[in-house]
Amino acid sequence: MIGLVLASLASNILPPASLIGDAPRATGIVGLYLFLGYLSTVFALRYVERIDLSSNRFLTADEPRLKGCKLLDTSVLIDGRMLDAVKTGFMDGIYVIPKFILDELQNIADSPDSSRRQRGRRGLDVVRALKETSLNLEILQKDYPHIQAVDAKLIQCAKDYQARIVTNDFNLNKVAEIQNIPVLNINDLTNALKPVILPGESLTVTVLKPGKEAGQGVGYLDDGTMVVVEDGINHLRQELDVMVTSILQTTAGRMIFGRVPIEDVYSGDRQAASLRQSRKVVDLESGREPLR
Repeated sequence: MIGLVLASLASNILPPASLIGDAPRATGIVGLYLFLGYLSTVFALRYVERIDLSSNRFLTADEPRLKGCKLLDTSVLIDGRMLDAVKTGFMDGIYVIPKFILDELQNIADSPDSSRRQRGRRGLDVVRALKETSLNLEILQKDYPHIQAVDAKLIQCAKDYQARIVTNDFNLNKVAEIQNIPVLNINDLTNALKPVILPGESLTVTVLKPGKEAGQGVGYLDDGTMVVVEDGINHLRQELDVMVTSILQTTAGRMIFGRVPIEDVYSGDRQAASLRQSRKVVDLESGREPLR
């Protein structure tokens, strides 16, 4: 209907028949009706679920088509891995960022603390980058003034739209699960995509620092997984082939426990003993009490 009205109005700007003839003018009018009628039909079919003829608004604020969408949390935007996942092409469906999430990012970006300010700006950069991808991303102009906490607002929004929350916030994850709200945890996705490692396999890792327990050393895989090495304390800043003994999997991530092969343990002990002996020699030559 709108297309036909526009075509009728547009036909008035065509030159009169006395200048171009009846046939060309009639052809132009028919073309206008067909073209604008087609455009209005395409628009109506695309936005049929957003048209509300029962009120004075053309597009509704409450989008029925958003039912079952995925709500993005502040933490997952600051984290940034969501952007990498989108670029792979595996992410589909409608993703929504509520306005109050953007407001929280803005508040963090305006923080006097440099660390928080950097995190907030990174989150805003990720939002801008997501909008430039093929992801079906929308900003929801809806707030809950009677609710103070942002996490509580997000949970209520998820209830209203029967949506799932995308986050890597451990506490929000737990609260949402208690209220039977589906959660997509980015950490779970990351852990699921990590290479499978089984006890008995060998890993190459560099021991970077001492562990919490006596004799332990700690290193990290390329994906950030922590590796706790028994008897690794004598191999600091050394690259070792570690035998995996057990794996601890949690929502926060994965931790691998391993041990140094027996010959490497003896080698480390010999190196430590040699270092102690050299210190004794230096101390004796200098006339000081040997260090133990």
